[in-house]
Amino acid sequence: MPDTQDFAIFVRVVELGSLSAAGRDMRLSAAVVSNRIARLEKDVGTRLLNRTTRRVNLTEEGARYYDHCVVILNELEQAETAITSATAEPRGPIKVTAPTVFGRLHVAPHVPRFLERHPQMQVRLHLTDALSDLVQERIDLAIRIAALTDSTSIVRTLAPNRRFIVASPEYLARHPAPQVPEDLLDHNCLLLRFPGSKQFRWTLQGPDGPITLRVSGNMDSNSGEALRDWCLAGQGLALKSLWEIVDDLNDGRLVPVLTEYPPVSHAVYALYPHSQAAPPRVRAFIDFLAETYGPKPAWEKKLKIKLR
Repeated sequence: MPDTQDFAIFVRVVELGSLSAAGRDMRLSAAVVSNRIARLEKDVGTRLLNRTTRRVNLTEEGARYYDHCVVILNELEQAETAITSATAEPRGPIKVTAPTVFGRLHVAPHVPRFLERHPQMQVRLHLTDALSDLVQERIDLAIRIAALTDSTSIVRTLAPNRRFIVASPEYLARHPAPQVPEDLLDHNCLLLRFPGSKQFRWTLQGPDGPITLRVSGNMDSNSGEALRDWCLAGQGLALKSLWEIVDDLNDGRLVPVLTEYPPVSHAVYALYPHSQAAPPRVRAFIDFLAETYGPKPAWEKKLKIKLR
């Protein structure tokens, strides 16, 4: 019977596409990884991987064996979870990814309190606006605020999130506020751009259904904070979430427009790979964030002005 650690090494090689990448991820030398794969192939009596200088590819037998290895490893993890979850305090590291600004404002400040509650855990928070591959990057939990299309993840809603099209009073003094969605085509729209982003298309809710417009402008960035700064400086319209601009709205630095046509909004979600049973440490962090935000999160409670 092959060693289950060999299963884990084999699965990681397949996920990352190379022996060296798997070795770095698992803190093993490439030679050790190669020897363990060779031992596994000897145990099962067939070649599982075709190796080149840079990549490895599954053989037909290897593809079938990989599927079974994933099932076995998941079953083992679920068995361990079932034993420990009822009796043990969550422990160990959890790797979390979140959008840069949301993570800085609404995840990172709560981590110390979470660790006070669970002192045997460690949080590794990675802030990025790019969409990370949860399996390849070995991410335990992703916080997302977007339309979700990843069918390989399990999703839990953490908090509602409203979005608004906003401008500074200075910009609106120079450019009449849009009255209908089509007026956006005549405005300078500040756009968030990064691989996979669809922010150059703004979808608003109209009386007869969604209205999608391909807007444009002379400034775009992969940084949501840069867009907010430009918007505050009177450079154009921006599509922003309430959690980011609630203080600007309260203080009148930004003004919502087209409030009768609110942008389609996406909730704040927690995702984790569906190939795994969420271990206690992941469930603990998800539960903590859901409890922290609540049905009416802090940014909603903080809003002083009346908005539709």
